[in-house]
Amino acid sequence: MKHQSPEELRQAAAIVAANPVTPLTRRERITRWADLLDRYSGPLEALYRIEYLPEDERRAYYGGDNTPLALAYRDPVLRADGLAGPRLGDALDYFEMTDEDAHRLLCDCHYMGTMTGRNLAARLRRHVSGGGLLAWAGSLFSWHPD
Repeated sequence: MKHQSPEELRQAAAIVAANPVTPLTRRERITRWADLLDRYSGPLEALYRIEYLPEDERRAYYGGDNTPLALAYRDPVLRADGLAGPRLGDALDYFEMTDEDAHRLLCDCHYMGTMTGRNLAARLRRHVSGGGLLAWAGSLFSWHPD
């Protein structure tokens, strides 16, 4: 253990205060989430029928420990950057997504039991790069062996 004088501690604190952690950009947040999903080999559950929920229930929706939202929340970097929780509303706010984005990217009606980390990661990357309707339509038919 290194002992420091009060002046040395003040100098160290000033250095830390002068170099605040730069928040991640929207693209960096979504790319990090996609990277986590690419490496994830466990079961992944799509969100269930979120388009039918009233707004307050949709924002409070928690689909369980095996959802893409829970996976994102387990990441210490995303939490430290501001991801407040594993609920859909937390993800919408943090990743700057609309309800329509969440439905298209995360809802079970677009996967029919086939959601994997790799295919969702590819969809997220297309989404953040502005892939548009044609890229999204192509993602419906993409296949990634796990």
